[in-house]
Amino acid sequence: MISVLMFLGLLALILINVPIGVALGVVAMVAMVLLGSPDDLLSAAITMFSGATSFPLLAIPLFILAGAIMNSSSLSRRLIAFASALFGFIKGGLAMVNIGTSLFFAEISGSAVADVAAMGSILIPAMKKKGYPKEFAAAVTSSSATLAIIIPPSIPMILYAVMAEASVVQIFVAGIVPGILGGGGMMALAYWYAKRYNYPVEEVFSGKRLWTTFKDAAWAFLLPMIILGGIFGGIVTATEGAALAVLAALFIGGVIYRELNFKHLYECMVEGAVQTAVVMLLVASSALLGHLLTEQQMPQQLANWISSLTQNKYAVLAILNIFFLMVGLFLHSAAAIILVVPIVMPLVKAVGIDPVHFGLIVTLNLGIGQQTPPVASVLATACSIAKADMWKVTQVNLPFIGILVALLLMVTYIPAIPMFLVEYFYR
Repeated sequence: MISVLMFLGLLALILINVPIGVALGVVAMVAMVLLGSPDDLLSAAITMFSGATSFPLLAIPLFILAGAIMNSSSLSRRLIAFASALFGFIKGGLAMVNIGTSLFFAEISGSAVADVAAMGSILIPAMKKKGYPKEFAAAVTSSSATLAIIIPPSIPMILYAVMAEASVVQIFVAGIVPGILGGGGMMALAYWYAKRYNYPVEEVFSGKRLWTTFKDAAWAFLLPMIILGGIFGGIVTATEGAALAVLAALFIGGVIYRELNFKHLYECMVEGAVQTAVVMLLVASSALLGHLLTEQQMPQQLANWISSLTQNKYAVLAILNIFFLMVGLFLHSAAAIILVVPIVMPLVKAVGIDPVHFGLIVTLNLGIGQQTPPVASVLATACSIAKADMWKVTQVNLPFIGILVALLLMVTYIPAIPMFLVEYFYR
């Protein structure tokens, strides 16, 4: 009963616009008093500090900073120019450029909101100028940006790995094939839209322009190779890879492209600090709530209750998919992972679900939540840039959401899709 009251209290605070990190802390402390554990309040600060000082979490501010630095170094413009030369000759080519650029930018930022903000501010006005409906431009940009949390490096994947005590690197590897499949599916759907509604061709294919834009963006292509090559090759950990990404971004932006000055660097550091503070407040306050839940054995009680209904892991996955899709309607991905994953992990382990496999399932579910109102953080950002109504964009976006749902079902019930590379390289 107390767990239901805690959830309702948390939901009520969120609905009146209390910051989620603050709401988590308030609910945890009130519950401690009501459950007769006021002594835990004395150690609350230590519990929160310990929860936020996990070494893998250090990768989050570093990846955020690396993405901000590269974006201030005209990375977006160079990537878009190359993608335009590569896909622009196809009917509806600018939509293809949008999706292709998101696939690549995902390998640097690890954040869907960062992706849609960086790419959307350039591509959405360009698509509108070429005659694409603003609703379609916003839908393509928003849905393709969600691939940023599927393709490594991914901030939600790092958070999940910390909460579930799973391997960050293995979860990164599990996201590669689904990310490529999702991008391909969205490109196919965009091409169908272009044929049906006679969207324009961006430009005639030119091998010379393709080579020129490739050379111009060559150093940008090197950055994900350094990050992912080092991580997957076992040379560096994910956290060390994030630090390496910052150094490479500074070198490429400041020395090679010569477009990074101290003013830009200061702005990047402020942006990174603000985004990191939001995430770390969530992590710290969730550690306090998690401590309480563990003491009350609520995760174990949930596991026992669902296990009494079914022991079939695929039936359990269906239940958890529905649960996470509902959670994604109301919570941002970071908050949902931090709040919910520790509660369901005993159940996941009890029925024999691989934590790495489950990590990708959780990430995809919450990626879909970024596209579905009322919260829909990524969709809201795209709509703001396009100056389009969210509900009209959602209508256009439904087929793209369908691609993500189909991908979720494939990942859930055909484990070989995400786990093939993990099994090949690490097991």
